[in-house]
Amino acid sequence: MDDTIIIEFSGRDAVTDPLTDLLRKGARELLQAAVEAERDAFLAEFSARRTSDGRAAVVGSGYHPERTVQTGIGPVMVKVPKVRAKDGRPVTFRSALVPPYVRKAKSIEAALPWLYLKGISTGEMGAALKMLLGPEATGFSAKTISRLKGQWAAEYDDWRKADLGRDEWVYVWADGIYSGLRGTDDRLCVLVVIGVNARGEKHFLAIEDGVRESTQSWREVLLNLKARGLTAPKLATGDGAMGFWAALEEVFPATRQQRCWMHKTGNVLNYLPKRTQPKAKKMLHDIWQAETRADAHAAFDLFIDAFEAKYPKAAECLIKDRDELLTFYDFPAQHWQSIRTSNPIESAFATIRHRTKRTKGCLSRDGMLQMMFKLGQCAEKSWRKLRGFAHLADVIQGVDFVNGIKPSNTDQAAA
Repeated sequence: MDDTIIIEFSGRDAVTDPLTDLLRKGARELLQAAVEAERDAFLAEFSARRTSDGRAAVVGSGYHPERTVQTGIGPVMVKVPKVRAKDGRPVTFRSALVPPYVRKAKSIEAALPWLYLKGISTGEMGAALKMLLGPEATGFSAKTISRLKGQWAAEYDDWRKADLGRDEWVYVWADGIYSGLRGTDDRLCVLVVIGVNARGEKHFLAIEDGVRESTQSWREVLLNLKARGLTAPKLATGDGAMGFWAALEEVFPATRQQRCWMHKTGNVLNYLPKRTQPKAKKMLHDIWQAETRADAHAAFDLFIDAFEAKYPKAAECLIKDRDELLTFYDFPAQHWQSIRTSNPIESAFATIRHRTKRTKGCLSRDGMLQMMFKLGQCAEKSWRKLRGFAHLADVIQGVDFVNGIKPSNTDQAAA
């Protein structure tokens, strides 16, 4: 996997004068010292964690392969440190200066959404870019940033009108994401739809302002997608608490429904005391990990028998979506990992939610949507095709999968 950060400036690599070489050498030493300081601070957080013989449990463990960071004075090499745990409990060190998830940004405009994500305000943007790109990154005044944000707004408006009829969208995931950042009146709820097309490619289809995930808000989103050419997907996955489902039945009644097991697990556990939750979580895991629908129903009944008497609300929360929780058994087993939960949306927005909770001040609601759109575009570039995407053709053709397995010709003839 190529973790190189590249911000391209034409002609920079051609500069080879001694002063530039000296600056590059100094930049390399400074950057290397900075990431090693990050590692040392990370290790200090675990200083009290010890092995059975009293030694430090979390220690440095060499370096990742050397990487290139393109700066305003050309390429600078850096080796990001690694850490390991001697006590078997996993730890992960990620450098904030050279993060793994920023890859091949091809322009300053592509770097700006990332800087916003890190909490850099418009007024600080020029200084941040000079640190990132070198002293020649001039001219980035607040007015320039505002102009670029205007371009993002135009791109967002064009994207919301783009034709979806050129692809067949097989699966969609839907969720309401609360940004954690307050707009002009109340906390922004973003209604998000991601779809996978017949080639297995995942794309954002909608990033829209919503009102507490209401049915009306979702109806407007789905009607807009339909007007843009979206035909009824074969399956939709989402949280059972949303108004999305009532809207889906109106707009795309033929689309089958799969409730998200991640959300359902959390909702059920909320009705149980903490001491009971580990056992209950394991029993819920046994349901959706069952090899067949029959086994899942048996595990389902076992959970109800174990908890309904003492915790009827937990049982009721699970029972009300019983059929919709097990729809995935009628689709290819290779797709189960993806269609059982709304994780494609959750993972894409986890970092955005994490950062906006820490952002001071207010953005307009439109500004927040446009920023999420730009960040979403960056996220899409790293997405892989759906596992087992070759089976999407069978799903489109309406093949009846049994417990995730495509029936053989012999089975179909016998039937």
